[in-house]
Amino acid sequence: MHRDRTVGELLREWRRRRRLSQLDLAVQADVSSRHISFVETGRTIPSRRMLLHLAHHLDVPLRERNRLLVAAGYAPAYERRPLEDPQLARAYEAIQGVLRGHEPFPAVAVDHRWNVLLSNPAMEIFLDGVDPELLKSPVNMMRLGLDPRGFAPRLQNLGQVRAYLLPRLARQAARTGDPELSALYEELRSYGTEDDAPPTAGPTDIAMPIRLRHDGVELSFFSTITTFGAAFDITLEEIAIETLFPTDATTTAYLRRPGRSPDETARA
Repeated sequence: MHRDRTVGELLREWRRRRRLSQLDLAVQADVSSRHISFVETGRTIPSRRMLLHLAHHLDVPLRERNRLLVAAGYAPAYERRPLEDPQLARAYEAIQGVLRGHEPFPAVAVDHRWNVLLSNPAMEIFLDGVDPELLKSPVNMMRLGLDPRGFAPRLQNLGQVRAYLLPRLARQAARTGDPELSALYEELRSYGTEDDAPPTAGPTDIAMPIRLRHDGVELSFFSTITTFGAAFDITLEEIAIETLFPTDATTTAYLRRPGRSPDETARA
């Protein structure tokens, strides 16, 4: 039978997930270890302010901070608005501006589970030959990249990409405590082998490349991730914008050739 967890149990779980002792957290948050012990054992219900203070020092995601507050009997502190909400209009415009401004090179905005929110038209090169089932909403970028039905067969360095992305996904699942990310990790891990080559630098590489075969041409990219700083909305905190940059002249020329860059930002 399901039982709602107490605030003390949840706080202890986050402390252990961050590999901190009660004393470590006490020193970091400038509170007594005795108080933390009392909170975790249920002898004390922390104030709303103290709970948010501890959650901040434990780097608890905003949606999980709400869970802590509710478990302690307080109202949630953070809202989760749809990306189209008028209050997020400026942020929405900023995301669209980044995606448009990055054309003719690929860029995509994803949520905390790697589901596509927005993308620019250049991302279409990754969708060639993808099983239509993977293109049903929500489209998941991790699944597109590592599922054999996605663009994985066209990746010329699939082993390296897997060896980079899977540990990254595992760390994210551990950091957030999200069971759906853990399930995604187990699913994607099952598609490969244990001998994936770890990322290594070639003589001309500045970052791990993503080498994609498309239209008879090998395209090569490296990626950057942009997030919102100090977000107070759950939706914004969980958005990441991945921008892909060409690593060679062939890729640059291919993507800049006439007729390849529509003006409109595409929605997944």
